[in-house]
Amino acid sequence: MSTLSEVRERLAAAGLNPDEVEALVRAALAEDLRGGEDVTSVATMTDDAVTADLVVRAADGVVAGVAVAELAFALTVNDVEFRPQVEDGDQVRRGDVVLTVTGSGRSLLTAERTALNLLCHLSGIATQTARWVTAVADTKAQVRDTRKTTPLLRSLEKYAVRCGGGVNHRMGLSDAALVKDNHVAAAGGVVAAYGLVRERFPDLSVQVEVTTPEEAVEAVEAGADELLLDNMTVAEMRRAVDVVAGRARLEASGGLTLDAAAAVAATGVDYLSVGALTHSAPALDIAMDLRER
Repeated sequence: MSTLSEVRERLAAAGLNPDEVEALVRAALAEDLRGGEDVTSVATMTDDAVTADLVVRAADGVVAGVAVAELAFALTVNDVEFRPQVEDGDQVRRGDVVLTVTGSGRSLLTAERTALNLLCHLSGIATQTARWVTAVADTKAQVRDTRKTTPLLRSLEKYAVRCGGGVNHRMGLSDAALVKDNHVAAAGGVVAAYGLVRERFPDLSVQVEVTTPEEAVEAVEAGADELLLDNMTVAEMRRAVDVVAGRARLEASGGLTLDAAAAVAATGVDYLSVGALTHSAPALDIAMDLRER
């Protein structure tokens, strides 16, 4: 049998904060029950132990969030047993079993939707990320996420990006500085904005958003660690790479598409910034099937 502490250990091993994830999953379970009980399962199911498989339904993809799904069951089902069939980051195909779980039939069905909502969503992000990573595989560029995440799900969604082979940008506003157009306007220019941030937070990495190769030179000569090449054409990005000449890391951003990813990466930028990894990824279709007795 699997204990809650064992599931928490698996979350910690994945680089997640078990307390944070548990609080989130508890809130999601409570939202589904709305202070009552699962009336359909109470009426039709017993507490007898049954076994269920979480199965990939419609398409191939990359799995993320197996231990998160386990947590939903562990918080609901007494004496639950898990048999994971894959690990986070694994490729799966239609019909593959992701996780087998045994416990009270009534309780399994109560936790089913919360477990699947999280597992399908995170696996969708991992799948989307893997597509972008594959598209730039012949270049040095890495695929990076953004802060365009679902409120309160950021740590899980960014974990899913890592499962898909992507890399994380800053987790929040305090991790690093990113000087964007509104900061530049408020400060009176790119160099002025960079200088104010560097003076106030001398130990933080500072990334500066630029829109032309000329602004890129201006920012890097002021001392910026990274430059965000915002809405530049492929030709402009290539020129920015040339004029910066390795003095700062460069990140392409703004309206990037999967079809153009390889061409953008081939300019020599270090990162592709892709908000769609988290804000537009379709869920990977995974369902729970009770085994026949």
